[in-house]
Amino acid sequence: MSETGSHPSSLMERARLLHRRVPLIDGHNDLPWQYRTRARRALSQIDIGVSQPQLHTDVPRLREGGVGGQFWSVYVSTDITGAAAVQAAMEQIDVVYNMVRAYPETFRLALTAAEVEQAFSDGRIASLIGLEGGHSIGGSLAALRMFHRLGARYMTLTHNRNTPWADSCTDEPVSNGLSAFGKEVVREMNRLGMMVDLSHVSADVMGDALDASEAPVIFSHSSARALASHVRNVPDDVLARMPGNGGVVMVTFVPAFVSQRVYDYELAREAAGDSLAAWEKSNPRPAATLSHVADHIDHLRAVAGIDHVGIGGDFDGVAHVPEGLEDVSKYHALTAELLRRGYRDEEVEKILGRNVLRVMRDVEAVADGSSRGPSEALMEGSGGNPLGDAVIRS
Repeated sequence: MSETGSHPSSLMERARLLHRRVPLIDGHNDLPWQYRTRARRALSQIDIGVSQPQLHTDVPRLREGGVGGQFWSVYVSTDITGAAAVQAAMEQIDVVYNMVRAYPETFRLALTAAEVEQAFSDGRIASLIGLEGGHSIGGSLAALRMFHRLGARYMTLTHNRNTPWADSCTDEPVSNGLSAFGKEVVREMNRLGMMVDLSHVSADVMGDALDASEAPVIFSHSSARALASHVRNVPDDVLARMPGNGGVVMVTFVPAFVSQRVYDYELAREAAGDSLAAWEKSNPRPAATLSHVADHIDHLRAVAGIDHVGIGGDFDGVAHVPEGLEDVSKYHALTAELLRRGYRDEEVEKILGRNVLRVMRDVEAVADGSSRGPSEALMEGSGGNPLGDAVIRS
């Protein structure tokens, strides 16, 4: 669409207009973990109502960046397992609730697509909860159900290590995809109305989850493996399945995930071993850029289609960010770059938020139409009735 006629005169003006028209919904921000590690979860110790230059995220920059909705990552380290992981995840949800309470003029908890849109209409940033890592449910579908009641609207099936029922892309495969219980987790998430997040999982799990899910899936913070070969990214054969599933891939800004050169640097750095300090002096870190991120959006549009692209920055979850996307104030710059590349306004609106809102509605509709009762399946090896033929689905 041209910049003439009724349209604003500059790309940045058009970008800001689009952010006022539809909510930019980012799929992944790790600010709650920053509160845990920096302040023992005490919001009184870090006032994001004012500038916090040690973070990527604060209220002034969220407003400057035109953020309309944010999935706050409820992340728990994979070093924490079992009941302790369940408790830690609950504590992280408490951080999100406390953020909403502390800044009511900025944030509003949202549990549905309609609530996201209402918050945006009222000038609030819709605050959504994403549970990062299936280890956080401690192998219990009852815990999964309670996390949904507490507001979790997606769960990433793994983090950097396997769960007993699903393989991570950064661990050695054990289940070779989803176990029988893992498939039951997906079905129970469909019944509840919780989005299945496939960032962090192995390619085999991606395929199994797409086969098992009756609802659209998401990748909350992943990019295209064809452009950067990191295993955290999505292969083209999986991207090609997005139209059939209806899901969305939310492009992340992590430098090693968007720049092959940065990824190659990270691999060489890991191989340096004991000589790391000397190696780093001789090998300055290359930069990823906003343009690299836009390249991934181009690729997703080409392979999966414009209806299956979103944004999941991973701010405050990484040590390095791309040039031009240094913090949450910079989203307009990415929007302007897409406009510069010839994206139509309606296409950009889909990427900003309309696609993920559509996925949320579809997931909600699958849950509303489900006639199943709560699954009584138990994880393999958890005692009681064994899974497999003895799985009970009421």
